[in-house]
Amino acid sequence: MKAAVVHSFGGPPRYADFGEPAAQGDEVVIAVKAASLTQLVRAQAAGKHYSSGNNLPFVPGADGVGRLADGTRVFFAFPRSPYGSMAQRSVTGVSKCIPLPDELDDVIAAAAANPGMSSWAALIERAKFQAGEVVLINGATGAAGRLAIQIAKYLGAGKVIATGRNQKSVEGLGPLGANVAIALDQSPQQLTEEFWRQIKANGVNIILDYLWGPSAESLFAAVGGHGSEQAEPRIRYVQIGSIAGQTVNLSAGALRRSGLELMGSGLGSVSHEGLIRSIAGLMKAIIPGKFKIDAEAIPLEQVEQAWTAPGDRRIVFTL
Repeated sequence: MKAAVVHSFGGPPRYADFGEPAAQGDEVVIAVKAASLTQLVRAQAAGKHYSSGNNLPFVPGADGVGRLADGTRVFFAFPRSPYGSMAQRSVTGVSKCIPLPDELDDVIAAAAANPGMSSWAALIERAKFQAGEVVLINGATGAAGRLAIQIAKYLGAGKVIATGRNQKSVEGLGPLGANVAIALDQSPQQLTEEFWRQIKANGVNIILDYLWGPSAESLFAAVGGHGSEQAEPRIRYVQIGSIAGQTVNLSAGALRRSGLELMGSGLGSVSHEGLIRSIAGLMKAIIPGKFKIDAEAIPLEQVEQAWTAPGDRRIVFTL
């Protein structure tokens, strides 16, 4: 079969021949129709993600849309290595396949799954979100962050506060559901003060953090109290991404003087079952929620050129 094949961690996959997968045990073979190029997949293919394997060659791709042998159209995840989703056929456990609504387009389903699942799992599986709670999304201008706004509103958030690099980057977040937009291009002190004002005024319950780095440090500084008689409000801080830095300075005092509960959400902190459950909820919500998802469909044979193309397009490879 034809597939995108990673021959080394030093370059992009190449469109080439690869062996056919065969189902084992409770597995099923899927005829793939669409597979999304995500930051997770890029990192795995480069050998830079904690879930990257060491065996070469392999087919990249963590999930996709395709059809089972009986014609059922499904979203599938966690294909068995080395048979990733960027191939004519892939293989995974039957429990990791989700039937799709007829009206949901293949490309949209593939494009939405990874970025949408990140906030759905963080809210439901990790933070145990309840309708009416206020959510702050740190880093809301990328594909995942923009979907996070829409998902939080769909699930019943009382308010959504969103952040972005600068004032221009946060323009347009209001129509997606953001009640407040904060530009991050301020001094650390100014940003901390702005976070403090918004957290106090709106009663933030959950923070979804796609950035980490300096803005996270400003958030930590903003949630702390000053030893008042009453305990500070509980805030569940869910770390999802780290594009602004892999480390932060977090003092012990910042935890002792606040109601901060720090946790992560991702592969390892959420079970495969929990992630599949999150994706299933997302897929059912895309149409009724009228989620806005930008995606560009590119034939898989162009994988090498598309992989290295500049820009932050949400690419979905089609077959």
